[in-house]
Amino acid sequence: MSATVSRATLIGLVAILLWSTTVGLLRSVSEAFGATGGAALIYTTTALLLCLTRGMPRPGALPPIYLWLGGALFVGYEICLALAIGLASDRSQSLELGMINYLWPCLTIVLAIPFSQQRFRPWLWPGLLLSLLGIVWVMKGNSSGSPSLLWQNMLRNPAAYSLAFVAALTWAVYNNLTRRFARGSNGVTLFFVLTALALWLKFALSPPQPMTFAPIPLLEVGFVGLSTAVAYSAWNHGIQQGNLTLLATASYFTPVLSALLGSLWLGLSPPLAFWQGVAMITLGSLICWLATRGR
Repeated sequence: MSATVSRATLIGLVAILLWSTTVGLLRSVSEAFGATGGAALIYTTTALLLCLTRGMPRPGALPPIYLWLGGALFVGYEICLALAIGLASDRSQSLELGMINYLWPCLTIVLAIPFSQQRFRPWLWPGLLLSLLGIVWVMKGNSSGSPSLLWQNMLRNPAAYSLAFVAALTWAVYNNLTRRFARGSNGVTLFFVLTALALWLKFALSPPQPMTFAPIPLLEVGFVGLSTAVAYSAWNHGIQQGNLTLLATASYFTPVLSALLGSLWLGLSPPLAFWQGVAMITLGSLICWLATRGR
């Protein structure tokens, strides 16, 4: 690779690293500001930074389907993910929910079959099954992992688990819709503005929530907002000028990195079954990706 391509690839890898900090920091921020208030502060920070660095969004420049349907999917995904992590019963459960979110890579590939007539090889289905089994493994922890116990675990916090699954499916649909209808346009800045506004509206309509404006939580909000804005710009630069194959492959290891960084930040020591499940999710996504690669 040339120096320019190598530098752009490295910049793209930085985006993956920054995205991997999201789950742990989202949980930490939500503990100080509440699930809705913390998410609203984070996405407001991201939206302001994107507006300052990339200019104010222009809705008229976006294709209508991408603007309205893509925007709704983007906003829905960000809200579902943030609220799922914030509504987790404890920090360990927030890691589980973060891993459920990482079903989106294999779901994106599966949905590309009806969306884009994506060709695939037969081993795509075992890859999807392996990722789904990985979620079961993540959730079983130190228990026997029987279906009844897993179901009871989900029933203890159905809202959070439902939001995590909806987030994974929503982002998979968004990715396919963007590829088909965006026509090269980028509405991320506008979509972050809409996400922040929607969260503040929900915050205003919800019962009052205590918010702790201490230095450390505020620094966490600033870091997540800044890292999210930087990550989107870095990824865009990386996929345009870097080694796309290397970046695509590396992105499938995000669950592993996210689980590792989240565990360190939240002071957790997940059981072996959790890490086995994360590995299964990652491997399953890679198998799905390889099943759609050209010869």
